[in-house]
Amino acid sequence: MLGVTIGITSDRRSSDMIATFERKGARVVHAPTMRIVPLTEDAQLLAETRDVIADPPDDVLVTTGIGLRGWVEAADAAGLATPLLETFGRARVLARGPKATGVIRANGLREEWSAASEQTAEAVERLVAEGVAGRSIVVQLHGAADQEQLAPLVEAGARVRGVSVYRWLPPDDPAAVDRLVDLVATRRLDAVVFTSAPGAVALLEAAGSAGRLEELVGGFADGVVACAVGDVTAEPLRAAGVEPLVPDRWRLGALLRTLTAHLAEHPLARVETSAGTLRLRAQAAVLDEQVLELAPGPLAVLRRLVEAQGAVLSREELLPALPGAADVHAVEVTVARLRSALPDPALVKTIVKRGYRLSAAAPGEETT
Repeated sequence: MLGVTIGITSDRRSSDMIATFERKGARVVHAPTMRIVPLTEDAQLLAETRDVIADPPDDVLVTTGIGLRGWVEAADAAGLATPLLETFGRARVLARGPKATGVIRANGLREEWSAASEQTAEAVERLVAEGVAGRSIVVQLHGAADQEQLAPLVEAGARVRGVSVYRWLPPDDPAAVDRLVDLVATRRLDAVVFTSAPGAVALLEAAGSAGRLEELVGGFADGVVACAVGDVTAEPLRAAGVEPLVPDRWRLGALLRTLTAHLAEHPLARVETSAGTLRLRAQAAVLDEQVLELAPGPLAVLRRLVEAQGAVLSREELLPALPGAADVHAVEVTVARLRSALPDPALVKTIVKRGYRLSAAAPGEETT
């Protein structure tokens, strides 16, 4: 991932991702679009916990492992963990997926069923199909959970109580989120990682508030890879017209491996030159595993030369790559700066009275 620049939108566990990407040679732009606040001492959570204990449910739907863990920890701090777990033990417990299942079992409980799709909708469908009329159901909500997903239970005659164990709040640094929107819109990121649906929604809303939603979607359609940890996270992106890369297994480790492999195989451009394989990234160029330190102007000129695939480009044709440049003299200066940053200045050749071209390897020619 040498030369790659990745945007990370998550708050929780972001340090693990940042460390992993940086070990692989990537640069990271961290802009949490939302922040998670645990409600370990929240009066409402404790009141809802006492209500669950006093009025035991028939069914408990656990949507996230971190949510159940936080709920039990909050209950324990209030001296309510034992009666809460005993209440769960007398109910039928369902899990939204393996993570929730793991925490259920870690607390000495057994799930009756776990959703293969890891989606709340599948668990709701199963409950409705089995019949829930007159049953009391407690749902451990997933952050900013969509209450519409639970509506079928109510319509089928169940009494549904939702319990929020943590809340999604606006980011601490909105300016960083606006900067992330700008980087996507101007194609200066290779990828953006999403680990929650609320986080994806928050970025889309930030772009909309700035009047740049269309630009943001355009960036994802033209070079910037959106990568979502699973289909739940991908849903708001798809609704906005962004088709993200999603790993086969909806896990953070799978996301990291999938994105790493994808970016390795899909640089913005790749060309064989007389100096070796040249790969272009959003903010860098890599020549045979060496990251070239290029300012925006030289990088923009190099990008145009790579796109030309060895064809000659005149100074006039290169001038639009340098916004604000007054005349072709700016192109000459930028080409000189580009050459000074290359391990072999002859990689960019001057064609007298015509312009410049990249010294690309001829078909079948071995590069040195």
